[in-house]
Amino acid sequence: MAKRIQIVLNQSINKLGNTGDLVEVAPGYARNYLIPKGLGIRATSGILRQVEQRKEKERQRLLAEKQTAEARKTALATIGRFTIRKQVGEGEAIFGTVTTQEVAEAIQIATNQEVDRRGITLPEISQTGFYKATVKLHPEVTAEVEIQVAPL
Repeated sequence: MAKRIQIVLNQSINKLGNTGDLVEVAPGYARNYLIPKGLGIRATSGILRQVEQRKEKERQRLLAEKQTAEARKTALATIGRFTIRKQVGEGEAIFGTVTTQEVAEAIQIATNQEVDRRGITLPEISQTGFYKATVKLHPEVTAEVEIQVAPL
């Protein structure tokens, strides 16, 4: 059996690896397909150092994103409550429902921070009152905010 060689991938390849991964492949596959198409380059000590530096920069960027999300969580916790005004009928029942878009707009107005509405989870809101909503700011950071539904 032929010796396998190490290749650093320039692009993600299905069932082989992602960009920057160090993979071992058959010499013919590397020589005839990966290297000529620019999908990978042969691993040398210099290339491996560059890959490590790129991975470290990416790790630092992800850490900075998480710290920013933590700061935004603190800002949301400081404000505490967001008010949404809805038209009310009999028995404090509201017409329609409170949407995630309305919550995102209320947060935007109060904090000047844009929040993705798809990351907001609301309980079933059918009457005026106070409700808890969760806002996903980062894959590892979620904030809980209080929503007050009040009549117009």
